[in-house]
Amino acid sequence: MIELTHEQIDYHQLTESVRDHAAGAAVLFLGTVRELTNGRRTEALDYDAYPDMAVAKMQELAETARQKWPVTALGIIHRLGHLELGDISVAVAVSCPHRVDAFEAGRYLIDTLKEIVPIWKKENFDDGTTEWVHPGLESGDAVTTAPDTTAPDTTD
Repeated sequence: MIELTHEQIDYHQLTESVRDHAAGAAVLFLGTVRELTNGRRTEALDYDAYPDMAVAKMQELAETARQKWPVTALGIIHRLGHLELGDISVAVAVSCPHRVDAFEAGRYLIDTLKEIVPIWKKENFDDGTTEWVHPGLESGDAVTTAPDTTAPDTTD
């Protein structure tokens, strides 16, 4: 199961999809929207992607993981759209006959996904600024934009 979705990720279903009698280990990684990024308070995240290329790259990652480790099954789901604090943005599940391989394969999948898959994250900070974070870049290397001051003030 490899997909992009605008819906909440059902990580229980994902985990069950990789469980197998041949696997002695199933590992699940959940990426969630955190409140602080480099000392700045995050209000929400927005994810965007080039869907066809993102899914193709995720499938390449899956194939590479299967070549490097004795993967029984795996799944990767990434959310798109607007996410609030605590929401799950990405889930990676992998099963292997032994736990060391499952952990290593899972780590490879999430780390490499963040580096090469064309999914972009916009951090929305409590001061009104935003930063687009591109694959392979850390937040400090991101493009920062100031709050939109052209919109009329609707506060009382």
